[in-house]
Amino acid sequence: MGKKIVFLLLFTTFKIFGQEQNKETFTIGKGIINHTSHDNLWSIQMNARMQLLSQFETSSQFKNFESSALLRRARFRLKGFLYSPKIRYKLELGFSNHDMRGGGSANHQTPLIIYDALVIWEFAKNFEFWFGQAKLPGNIERVISSGSLQFVDRSALNSEFNIDREFGLWLRHQFNLTDTFLMREKIAISQGEGRNVTIQNSGGYQLTSRLEFLPFGKFKENGAFFGSDLQREKKLKALIGVGFSLNDGATKERGSQGDYFLNLDPVQDQHALEMLKTDATTLFVDATLKYQGFSFLGEYADRKASDKTLIRTGKGLNLSMGYMPNKNWEVSARMASISLEQDTDNRKEYTFGFSRYFVGHNFKVQSDLSCIDFLNRKDQLVFRVQVELHL
Repeated sequence: MGKKIVFLLLFTTFKIFGQEQNKETFTIGKGIINHTSHDNLWSIQMNARMQLLSQFETSSQFKNFESSALLRRARFRLKGFLYSPKIRYKLELGFSNHDMRGGGSANHQTPLIIYDALVIWEFAKNFEFWFGQAKLPGNIERVISSGSLQFVDRSALNSEFNIDREFGLWLRHQFNLTDTFLMREKIAISQGEGRNVTIQNSGGYQLTSRLEFLPFGKFKENGAFFGSDLQREKKLKALIGVGFSLNDGATKERGSQGDYFLNLDPVQDQHALEMLKTDATTLFVDATLKYQGFSFLGEYADRKASDKTLIRTGKGLNLSMGYMPNKNWEVSARMASISLEQDTDNRKEYTFGFSRYFVGHNFKVQSDLSCIDFLNRKDQLVFRVQVELHL
């Protein structure tokens, strides 16, 4: 019933405002609805996007061949402002099975449809206050949208160490140290148990902070936060970031992500169970460079915990680069490694990618080939092809 209501709302919105658009105003990626009220007191932009994925896997000896094909993502996003352009909102919903997976006891066994739901208030020059559910300011690769990646998917480092989305409070600020040197500060206080949690907070809270240094000024069109150098920066641009997360009373195997330390599957009274808890910290260091079609991304992550029998502790490294001879296609390569103290799932991944861009990240076809060198099991070869369409 919930999904039917959401679809009805989206359909109604489209019928009301879609009539005001025409061939001259519609642009791929700029929204199937893009409307501002006559009194300039509110605006709405609705985007829809999908990812279609085919994947083929085999061992390094070309045995045990497997294949899969799926609608990986099907998303709707609403954004705009209310009352004043300084008060913005964002709502992002996911409707594919892949989008909605992960429901459990912490969210009453319901599909995880809601990704982002927040209000942003620019209360002073260069200051923003966020309230709601959104991505935490951890590693830069996680902050990049899944529709704007350089490869078919994010790296193994991101899969293991990212701190994803949570409900909380954010404070963001930026200022210029010199005419070109820009610095950004981001702080967030959140629940510490992931997104769409509906039960009472079982652990403590998570404090996340991040500093970003842009010594050569801003990237074109916020280019630090999408893969590849689509804008072909004429001058060298760089972003160096340091992030730190403290999860006080973490209750999941990866801090705020993964499974709970206790199995909470169908229990009448979730609050009657005593949760196992421990403190966890995660350090992120990353750098992004772009220049005339060349792009580089480097990331390092280090997770520690008071009780190593509960938290997956260890380190991760991700190095990737790509080159675009023109704006239509790109070749790229990536090396990522995971080294956990528990020796579970330790591996190195070597990935080579090819992307064909028709309308930037809004309409593209991407493919990559990965060789995964596992420490404790057989190596694996993975080939993937994905189509991305963003309206």
